[in-house]
Amino acid sequence: MEIKKVALHNPDQLNMILGQAHFIKTVEDLHEVLSQASNVLQFGISFCEASGPCLIRSSGNNDQLKALAEKNAEIISSGHVFCIFIENGFPIQVLNAIKQVPEVCHIFCATANPVEVIIAQTDQGRGVLGVIDGFAPKGKEELEDVQQRKNFLRTVGYKL
Repeated sequence: MEIKKVALHNPDQLNMILGQAHFIKTVEDLHEVLSQASNVLQFGISFCEASGPCLIRSSGNNDQLKALAEKNAEIISSGHVFCIFIENGFPIQVLNAIKQVPEVCHIFCATANPVEVIIAQTDQGRGVLGVIDGFAPKGKEELEDVQQRKNFLRTVGYKL
């Protein structure tokens, strides 16, 4: 077995969700969930099929986001992994609905940070072992940092 890391391609630091599911209808079910979440949410989805023709399946309501999701599926190339890129919304708005899709097994990350995916490669194929989401902490939060965090959450509308 070989262990490798691959960096996801997200030049505009868009919000993305990386997960694992188990069935060909994943793309359609995720599309339905995201379409129902908001009338302004833009998204692209890719899913790496792990049996039969082993194709990268994709969908979305935004061609650029769909192409970005497909590109990252090619980078990861691991069975049953899905990748979603979104605009005009945040993962927190759709994450619970995505987790409720019956074929979704696991969410690796939901982030706009740079992401590295740790892959195991065998003779059979590839699998995701985990992700590196962003950067290591640089210190502890001080009083000024607390106030900045609270202000940010209110500015983006998550707290009143």
